[in-house]
Amino acid sequence: MIELDNRTSLPVDTDMLQRVALKCTERDLELILCDDETIRELNREYRGKDRPTDVLSFPLSGDLPHQPLGSLVVSADRVREKASELGHREAEELTLLFIHGLLHLLGYDHETDEGEMRAKEEALIRELGLPESLIVRTEGA
Repeated sequence: MIELDNRTSLPVDTDMLQRVALKCTERDLELILCDDETIRELNREYRGKDRPTDVLSFPLSGDLPHQPLGSLVVSADRVREKASELGHREAEELTLLFIHGLLHLLGYDHETDEGEMRAKEEALIRELGLPESLIVRTEGA
């Protein structure tokens, strides 16, 4: 189950995000939608990068029964901007960022792996019937 904390006016297709989550894990997770300023503060505090970003992942460590996987924080400002820039719907952009962040929660890391995370993103995009243009985006990220 996804616990949604939407601090913005961005509409969320929770059914689609739940479909994505269930393809990857049975564990619960939290999704927080915020503005650029909030995500900038989190990015500065936890990653030492003083700029807004699109998605941050905060995995929970430990192996307790029924423990949530972690939290995803997504900037609604980045969702709107990228969707407009790349010509697809905001819901599609949010889904892509959700996939990306969820894979990080699951331990994938595109900065250090041999392309496994990109391949998994591409497979999920195709399996869910999302626009092929999102695949191009993941290849360039």
